[in-house]
Amino acid sequence: MLKAIFWDMDGTLVDSEPLWEIATYELSERLGRRLTPELRESTVGGSLRHTIDVCASHAGVVLEEADYVTQRRIIYDRMAELMADQLVPNPGVQELLGDFRAAGLPMLVTTNTERELADPSIAAVGASYFSGSVAGDEVIHPKPAPEMYLEAARRVDVAPSDCLVFEDSHAGMTAARAAGCRVIGLADAGPEGVTLLKEIHGDTTFEGVTAEKVRDWFARLSV
Repeated sequence: MLKAIFWDMDGTLVDSEPLWEIATYELSERLGRRLTPELRESTVGGSLRHTIDVCASHAGVVLEEADYVTQRRIIYDRMAELMADQLVPNPGVQELLGDFRAAGLPMLVTTNTERELADPSIAAVGASYFSGSVAGDEVIHPKPAPEMYLEAARRVDVAPSDCLVFEDSHAGMTAARAAGCRVIGLADAGPEGVTLLKEIHGDTTFEGVTAEKVRDWFARLSV
């Protein structure tokens, strides 16, 4: 029985990945060498520190701890600027959230984005839809580790196997499966045990998805 839903944010609830792409490429250029598209893809769904590490390694530079602080501040200021102008909920998201809120189902946002930027993103969707959220700087080991999803299940006092996760990144899908949750992926491919939205819905958006459909899907997902 479906007892809770955990929502990834970037790329799932909101289409912020193009904005992160801009900020990440700018970061790599500041550090001395623009990322390849493949390396940029490897940062999707990961922590900010991981992204900085990928950029630094590609540029052949070694960073001090103070450099991480500086780059984090630059990136967060840039993302706040981009989000203020361009961030909107993905198609069908608010309608589906409204269905589940009316049914009283607990829902949490689970994102590797740190709290400073997570809150504006959640507000762009509608914070009132959710019971709470777990941000990337509130766990010791962010995605792809399972800690975030185990913490989300603990907060709603529900077994992970009774929780559904919507995720678009490989890191996030991996984390959710490792935690024991059932997972629907908004991607063209996913780890073993993940069911892809396009396979059961014919699309990678939530347009036309209802709470009734999701409950039916959940009952057929592998644990």
